[in-house]
Amino acid sequence: MSYDYIIVGAGSAGCILANRLSESGRHSVLLLEAGERDASFWFKVPVGFTKTYYNRRYNWMYYSEPEAQLADRKLYCPRGKVVGGSGSINAMVYVRGQRSDYDDWAAAGNPGWAYDDVLPYFRKLETHAAGATDPQHHGATGPIHITSMKADVHPIVHEFLKGCGELNLPRTDDFNGAQFEGAGIYDLNTKHGERCSSSFAYLRPALDRANLTLRSGVLVRRVTFDGTRATGVVIAGGHGDETLVAAREVILAAGAVDTPKLLQLSGVGDPALLARRRVPLVHALPAVGRNLQDHLCVSFYFKANRPTLNDEMGTLLGKMKIGLRYLLTKRGPLAMSVNQAGGFFRGTADAQEPNIQLYFNPLSYRIPKSDRASIKPEPYSGFLIAFNPCRPTSRGTIEIASNRAEDAAKIHINALTTQKDLDEAVQGSKVIRALMRAPALKSMTVEEISPGPQVDSDEAMLQYFREQSGSIYHLCGSCAMGPDAATSVVDASLRVHGLQALRIVDASVFPNITSGNINAPTMMVAEKGADLVLADAGRGDAAAVRASERETVTH
Repeated sequence: MSYDYIIVGAGSAGCILANRLSESGRHSVLLLEAGERDASFWFKVPVGFTKTYYNRRYNWMYYSEPEAQLADRKLYCPRGKVVGGSGSINAMVYVRGQRSDYDDWAAAGNPGWAYDDVLPYFRKLETHAAGATDPQHHGATGPIHITSMKADVHPIVHEFLKGCGELNLPRTDDFNGAQFEGAGIYDLNTKHGERCSSSFAYLRPALDRANLTLRSGVLVRRVTFDGTRATGVVIAGGHGDETLVAAREVILAAGAVDTPKLLQLSGVGDPALLARRRVPLVHALPAVGRNLQDHLCVSFYFKANRPTLNDEMGTLLGKMKIGLRYLLTKRGPLAMSVNQAGGFFRGTADAQEPNIQLYFNPLSYRIPKSDRASIKPEPYSGFLIAFNPCRPTSRGTIEIASNRAEDAAKIHINALTTQKDLDEAVQGSKVIRALMRAPALKSMTVEEISPGPQVDSDEAMLQYFREQSGSIYHLCGSCAMGPDAATSVVDASLRVHGLQALRIVDASVFPNITSGNINAPTMMVAEKGADLVLADAGRGDAAAVRASERETVTH
């Protein structure tokens, strides 16, 4: 079968692309997704992400390769295997990042991607309460609804904010507004107490269009080419493989792990790697799978002298009350993220901008490994504060493990390989320790459970980070945007260098990771990417009309 556009991956980006490219009715669009439809109740409940955390039905459950600098550990890297992608299983914290993140994209040779260029797309995708009062920074009519947790945060969250104030740290009412730096309460992409993913907000309203087709449960084996032009994809089928044709473009939106994997399986990448994996070379592009970035996060656990969410969620009666409140009102802990507050701070006095992100959770918990996992509060009144450096400079890789699409790619995080990253792993720990000396936080704390007071030197703090940090699931950058085909994969229009009719629109194109959670930037990339695709289509159609007119005149 033939379509104008074939989109591979119905994640945060793919769902937006499917909506925008089919919006006019002029183009036929096929959206392919390896996972199932997001029909379960738990995809609506904000805290329902714990139910998919270790569930292979909806989660690829990838692991990185062991690394000496992380105490020879494999890091867990959950990825959404469901319509909506990782945006269907994440914790929904909505942070755009800071101005310099995007200005750095533009400075790396990507015109049109500076902060002032991308801000209109952030506004376009959102409906925000501040859209009427702060239209410079917020939208009021976009598909993704953004909700503040300010009205329902746990009381101890205010002690965290008070403690930040006691240390004269900045305070912000809106991380996505005029002031990024400081402590505050996070926004979520929720609507009326339910997850507002790009699947719910963009894809579902568009599925009744005759020119849009969604096929779920479909594994894409490779992109097909005629010379250097992408012509379609091969998908696995129960009765043999099937070839689907794209008349205009193939667009990869499979994410930072599976987009470079699919390129490599298709013969696009580092020739040496492809030779080792016995994949015929179609186009040498050595940067495919390189430049991988992620935020590594570590948690500090504390015992409190007053009730926390542990007390509510740690008993059967408490769980029943929370569940009933949610069912009746769509409010309460189940309607929120566990990361209720946090902030962006400078790890040293001479830092040029915020380089440490904090998360304040009014409970301390684990998620036991089980396909029926849920939050398991620690058996005491507790809370935790976690941090991750905002802009790590270590770079990893994604490499195919074989020439089979069924086999997971090898994820090399390659963390803590620069002095800056080593320094910031210690700085973040010191920021938390300084906060805990603030009177408001000190007065409600019985003890630090983990790492504990014995971890008090720079060396010990770094070792704790090496042994206990984990991915916070912000993988990006593995098909970076840039002007040079030797060091990047796509140009500023997201077209793959050296190939025609092949584009990438997902988090893998980030030249550098953004400061904060990356779902919002990924959706912005999709909105802008859709405009880039349609602009090229318009130019192509206009050129075809002119050519037809010339031919008519000639005859």
